[in-house]
Amino acid sequence: MANEASAPAELAAPKKNKTKVVIVASIAILLAVGLSAAGAWFFLNKESAGPQEQSAQEIPQGKQKAVYELLEPAFVVNFHSQGRQRYMQASLALMSRNENELKQLKVHMPTLRNQLVMLFSSQDFEELNTPVGIELLKQKATAAVQELAMHEVGSPVVEQVLFTNFVMQ
Repeated sequence: MANEASAPAELAAPKKNKTKVVIVASIAILLAVGLSAAGAWFFLNKESAGPQEQSAQEIPQGKQKAVYELLEPAFVVNFHSQGRQRYMQASLALMSRNENELKQLKVHMPTLRNQLVMLFSSQDFEELNTPVGIELLKQKATAAVQELAMHEVGSPVVEQVLFTNFVMQ
């Protein structure tokens, strides 16, 4: 009988410990969620304010944001190399800092595309198979576009010619 009387007392003690554990765990979870939300709010507000201040500091007074003009369709040029027919496909984008001058250059797009096709087709296929050859072609294309822009618009307009896709086979 002594065992029977002590049994209910032992069962009652673990229930009290379980409720304490549940209460403490609930408080810990609520605290963790609250701290996570507060941390996220703090960092998101800090990041959203940061780029505005940072962009004002990074862009010098005379420096404007880059404007891009895609030259579509892609340029396709064929080569005759080592007795085989070879092809190059290049998608280009013009990077400029002045949108108005870029619009003026768009009027001369047929001439610009013609110059680029002639430049690309005059290249040696073997040289274009190297990273140095591609970089050289990029520089030549930039120079050709800037020369045309100087002649037609009166300023270089284009800062860089960028290859957005370049395939050779």
